[in-house]
Amino acid sequence: MANIKSAKKRARQAEKRRLHNKGLRSKLRSHMKAVISEVEKGNKDNAAAAYKAAVPIIDTMITKGIINKNKGARHKSRLNKMVKALAT
Repeated sequence: MANIKSAKKRARQAEKRRLHNKGLRSKLRSHMKAVISEVEKGNKDNAAAAYKAAVPIIDTMITKGIINKNKGARHKSRLNKMVKALAT
């Protein structure tokens, strides 16, 4: 455990941020899973709607620094690919 006052404060801040980021990451995963589950059901309209809802969430996580921009682009690309595969 930290002995210096500023180190103690930093530890508190880090824990607070960790919990906040954990919630945001969970929200991201939930939206992604919603798209995947609709794709697995074969419901094209719901999958497209879920994808449309997930994209702004992914973009927000990139902006907030929760995930890297390349990871966000990869997720969007893969989800879009799944949704488009339902059309055929």
